[in-house]
Amino acid sequence: MTAAPEVLAIRARPHPASALSAVLTLGWRAMLKIKHVPFQLFDVSVMPIMFTLLFTWIFGGALAGTPREYIQYLLPGILVQTIVFITVYTGVGLNTDIHKGLHDRFRSLPMWQGAPIFGALAGDLFRYSVASLLILIVGFILGFRPQGGALGVLLAAALVMTFCFALSWLWIIVGMLVRTPESVMTTSFVFLMPLTFASDIFVNLATMPGWLQAFVGRNPVTHLASASRKLMHGQPALADAGWVLVASALIVLVASPIAMRLYRKER
Repeated sequence: MTAAPEVLAIRARPHPASALSAVLTLGWRAMLKIKHVPFQLFDVSVMPIMFTLLFTWIFGGALAGTPREYIQYLLPGILVQTIVFITVYTGVGLNTDIHKGLHDRFRSLPMWQGAPIFGALAGDLFRYSVASLLILIVGFILGFRPQGGALGVLLAAALVMTFCFALSWLWIIVGMLVRTPESVMTTSFVFLMPLTFASDIFVNLATMPGWLQAFVGRNPVTHLASASRKLMHGQPALADAGWVLVASALIVLVASPIAMRLYRKER
């Protein structure tokens, strides 16, 4: 029996997916991971709500007189703290893919080799957006009223996501240097705990001892929280926002080439 001519016909190979198409596809993969592993949404949903409620009700009366007054100061900072903590999952997810062998599979595919990293970052932007929305909803219920209006809130959220996008590159590097996803989490908290709690997220910088102000005043999270607070309440934030954007650019310029080089060399 002879095969049909159309079976043996030589057809042109399909063109490889473009870089943008590959990034979007792997970004969608990150979304599907959330769908099939709902526990990943815990830190995106439960933690923001819990932090907002606990800190407002526990510290509100002592620090600002009433929880309603304190939420005006606290909510922009809680937004910053929550999204900064979520950035670690970029490194955790990458480390998991490497140890499950998916990294080798991606390397064998005819696509831009940076797509898995940028796809993961795109999926993380979705997580940041969900967490931000939940925090704002809870804040509005508790009495948060941003004087800067919707534009100020959107600008603050965009600034937070810009800095956290840059910070994620550091966790990508960590994710490729340590052995297990748990090690990524442990390493991240060693840095994130002092970075977020030694800032003006919860209390004003002026209330701290002078020696502590010297450190906290140079903490990038302090500038991010201060800029977000000022933007949401319609105050000038050019200095703090500029500092955050410069810091974000420096992190990306230094960390992204290192991360991409490590990813290409990973075996």
